[in-house]
Amino acid sequence: MSAPTLTEFVLANTSLTPVPLVPEVVLHSAVEAMDLWELTDQDQPPFWAFPWAGGQALARHLLDHPGLVRDRKVFDLASGSGLVAIAAALAGADSVTANDIDPLSLAAVELNAAANGVAVRTLPGDQLDSDAHGADVVLAGDVFYDAEITALVLPFLTRAAARGALVLLGDPDRAHLPRDLFTAQARYEVPVPLTLESTETRSATVWRA
Repeated sequence: MSAPTLTEFVLANTSLTPVPLVPEVVLHSAVEAMDLWELTDQDQPPFWAFPWAGGQALARHLLDHPGLVRDRKVFDLASGSGLVAIAAALAGADSVTANDIDPLSLAAVELNAAANGVAVRTLPGDQLDSDAHGADVVLAGDVFYDAEITALVLPFLTRAAARGALVLLGDPDRAHLPRDLFTAQARYEVPVPLTLESTETRSATVWRA
């Protein structure tokens, strides 16, 4: 028997489920992170298999304020499941690019975009040296989870803001978020998987660079 494709792997290990804070969106989501992580045999957790708190808050914010992205070119960094990218598309963005370094993430994004009836372009590889391909809006959910990643991501985001892009972030009070560089836009109480966060609800803030 041949090895499953990335798409087949996502389908085999997830089920289509509404996002708790954003029930307008359904995602191919998993239940147990550690079991799935072992199956992927990767260094990083399967970020693509869960609706994380920061992404939920940012997606909710976009759907509640569609003027932020309507008719604009959007770039979603470290897209994971594609939740934020899908919300931008549903809110009327002219085009949406979802970028992630994990090929499984991009397979999940394609499946999730199709499940929600929207068009999202997937872009592989590390894009942190780019200008977000000239996007009018740059989005990032849950990217400040450790110091090393923060140091890599922050120059990309500040450079995008400096050239005039609207930069919006979703973050559930992670310790590495440089709050002095951003302005809070909204705060949400987000239902989260107990197995991931050791709690059933997390507060998450949408920030603007």
